[in-house]
Amino acid sequence: MADLGARYATALFQIASEKGQLDVVLKESRFLRDTFKGEEGALSILTHPLIPTQDKNAFVDRVYGNNLSADLLGFMKLTIAKNREAFLLPAVTKLINMIKHHQNHTTARVVSAIPLDDAQLTRISAVLTRKFGKIVDITTVVDPTQIAGVSVHIDGYFLDKTVKTMLKNMKEATNQL
Repeated sequence: MADLGARYATALFQIASEKGQLDVVLKESRFLRDTFKGEEGALSILTHPLIPTQDKNAFVDRVYGNNLSADLLGFMKLTIAKNREAFLLPAVTKLINMIKHHQNHTTARVVSAIPLDDAQLTRISAVLTRKFGKIVDITTVVDPTQIAGVSVHIDGYFLDKTVKTMLKNMKEATNQL
């Protein structure tokens, strides 16, 4: 039962692929995932044990009816009918990853001391796209403790060109003398 989310995602991927709607389903899935986040997110309502099924279905229709395709709405209602709402987020996350992999996309996490502007992000994305041979989407995190520079996490690789790390390495090198 642990891989039920993956099975749901695979079925949704196949349907979207057959219909030529991977881009649409990717956009809708990201929207859905984002609405599930946090304690106040929609998932807290959908997984609440005291809310009746018909109220959950009405909530889905009201909140998502105009924002999701019939296939994703049907998937949500199926999980509600089978009391498997807890699989919604894992399935949607897996679906997003499957579509991104199929479309040769990956995500890089870029951490910097200050916010990066669009031109900097575009250059970083272009370099990473050439290096990894994939279209790279960037998520950014600002961490002032880095002092300056950036660190990049992508597909199991880590590149750290921060002043904080350089200073740490210099300190370690002088301690070894």
